[in-house]
Amino acid sequence: MNISIIGASGYSGAELIRLLLQHPEANITAIYSNSQAGKAIQDVYPHLNHIFTEQLETIDCAKIQAEADVVFIATPSGVSSKLTPALLNGKIRIIDVSGDLRLETPELYKEWYGKEPITQNYLDQAVYGLSEWSAAAIADAKLLANPGCYPTATLLSLLPLLNEGLIDGKSIIVDAKSGVTGAGRGASLGTHFCEVNESIAAYKVGKHQHTPEIEQTLRKLTGRDALISFTPHLVPMNRGILATSYATLAEGVTTEQVAAAFSKAYEGKPFVRLRPGAYPKTKEVTGSNYCDIAWHIDGRVGRIVLLSVIDNVVKGAAGQAVQNMNIMFGLPETTGLAFTPVYP
Repeated sequence: MNISIIGASGYSGAELIRLLLQHPEANITAIYSNSQAGKAIQDVYPHLNHIFTEQLETIDCAKIQAEADVVFIATPSGVSSKLTPALLNGKIRIIDVSGDLRLETPELYKEWYGKEPITQNYLDQAVYGLSEWSAAAIADAKLLANPGCYPTATLLSLLPLLNEGLIDGKSIIVDAKSGVTGAGRGASLGTHFCEVNESIAAYKVGKHQHTPEIEQTLRKLTGRDALISFTPHLVPMNRGILATSYATLAEGVTTEQVAAAFSKAYEGKPFVRLRPGAYPKTKEVTGSNYCDIAWHIDGRVGRIVLLSVIDNVVKGAAGQAVQNMNIMFGLPETTGLAFTPVYP
């Protein structure tokens, strides 16, 4: 497969390069970055020296259409909405790693992202690519919205229980913590070393753009009502997300029913590792496409506590994007992704 990467100078773009260089069916034909055009990629990311030596180019939609079977768009939000109409044709498959195609309506996008949205006809064509739950739709997709990092960790833990009616969908509280790579590579006061180190802080309380993404996906994939309180936090580490979710159990739900729901949902799913009663750490999935999920029932208050960890740059971005590409082209989902987490 001939592959173009737009936004190759960002963290997700660099991770796509790392993963695709190990993929036996992938051929990276061009990498694009308007902000770094003209530079060799190893000058932007020296860890690629003597491994990958392509030059970053200015985005050229006509060239991408002519050369690529797949294009990954790993740009900040607000860019993909402008590029997608110029790129989409009968041949090319687009995997959008930004947030521009995830929400169901332009109005919802404008409300939560504060940017000009793409038109409704493109949103109607976009398939939401939560790999473990939407493989059939992903296989036929020409335009794919890769899920956000927080939603991936959160949804994979909540969906099995809501789908079986084991929790109250309107009782969900999500407390999620992310490493600083989730904010992207651009310099800002909020990600300055002295501001982040030796500290933890909540942000965008009640107004984070991943809130409607999580809610609409819970509703769409289960057919049940869902309303969440979502609070993200920034922690002083490079990679990783820990999503701790709380929900009220339906009356009479047992530990055995919870375990059965998870087993049913993820049997044969290679990247979800179930760890009932454990306390998963982000370090245990670093550099990998795994999502580790544990659960604890607090019978005293009738709630369940779900713990879900991912590497936000891999399973939360580039890794799931490659997993979705594999599904699109009929390859085993693990192709190019079957590697062990980095530890410690």
